[in-house]
Amino acid sequence: VTRDLDTLLTALYAFLDDHVVPARRIGTPPPLSDTELLCLAIAQALLGYDSTRRFLRAAPERLGHLFPYLPRQSGFNKRLNTAGPLISRAIQALSRQVPTWEDELRLIDSTPLPCAASRETVKRSALAGQAGYGYCRSHSRFFWGLRLYLVTTAEGMPVTWCLAHPKIGER
Repeated sequence: VTRDLDTLLTALYAFLDDHVVPARRIGTPPPLSDTELLCLAIAQALLGYDSTRRFLRAAPERLGHLFPYLPRQSGFNKRLNTAGPLISRAIQALSRQVPTWEDELRLIDSTPLPCAASRETVKRSALAGQAGYGYCRSHSRFFWGLRLYLVTTAEGMPVTWCLAHPKIGER
């Protein structure tokens, strides 16, 4: 399994470096490049770690030979939180490699993202312009927040996603 993961991460690094990550900006390069950050995030998902702390604790043993620098949890989380647009580009570039990318069939699904539970919180929230009240049929309850929409290929590869007002329908 280790050799297969090493080969996958090496090929992924080359693909992301060539097609997704823009050329390095002027200045001292960070100890962990954007390409390495994306590869670590994907390795975390592939290895099944839902906790960043556990992943970074196990990473030196499992991935230390591939990555010369492994950040601490706070640095990894800060970089990952600011890498949203880069992650979106990576998902889109990888999904274009799937054979069903050219098909016209797309699947869409949504899930509620509740942002507040009390009326006082709703009044004070900075999301007041974007969020709203909506109804979740699968949970049989009303919520205040946003709705996350995900569009995938027939194989389940994500194509795009967005956050929208909860009263906008899936159609």
